[in-house]
Amino acid sequence: MHYGEIKTCDIANGPGVRTTLFVSGCRHHCEGCFQPETWNFEYGKPFTDETKDEILKSLKPDYIRGLTLLGGEPFEPENQKELVGLLQDVKKYFPKKDIWCFSGYLFEEIVGKQECVLEHNDMELPAEHPRCEVTDELLSLIDVLVDGEFQQDKRDLSLQFRGTTNQRIIRVAESLAAGEVVLWSDERSLENQMKKK
Repeated sequence: MHYGEIKTCDIANGPGVRTTLFVSGCRHHCEGCFQPETWNFEYGKPFTDETKDEILKSLKPDYIRGLTLLGGEPFEPENQKELVGLLQDVKKYFPKKDIWCFSGYLFEEIVGKQECVLEHNDMELPAEHPRCEVTDELLSLIDVLVDGEFQQDKRDLSLQFRGTTNQRIIRVAESLAAGEVVLWSDERSLENQMKKK
């Protein structure tokens, strides 16, 4: 896996001050993407043990609320295996910090309940499914998933933590337990949930 950037004081991609990892590789190719260079799976630098250590070190301060995964596309099968190891360590060493992930894939596509289709230039194209042998574990390590492709015609700058109105902010554990999407809407209730862990 390659990555484009690590931000250690990010306040735009989830609540609070966060560490954010931008992974490389994305098959969505959304029109209006703010960083199309990350579509290339070889963009940036290789993700190494030293990279993981840098991320874990950045999460140590109390003022860092959690980790956010962005892309590129974290749920491309090529990225999932490295990310599972990273998230396992984050949960082990920082169990009270939350993990957010932004994906162009829908929650239903990730869990395998819906066929995967990518939309390009008003054409729907069949896509490789994002599922692989570690998908369920990766998803289970994520607290909040922002799903759905960026759609230029649905862009709305007033939205919190998302760019277009089709995208959803999903509580992953509750959604998996309920068998349907449970939306994130109240930051305080997520904070209370994290304190109970």
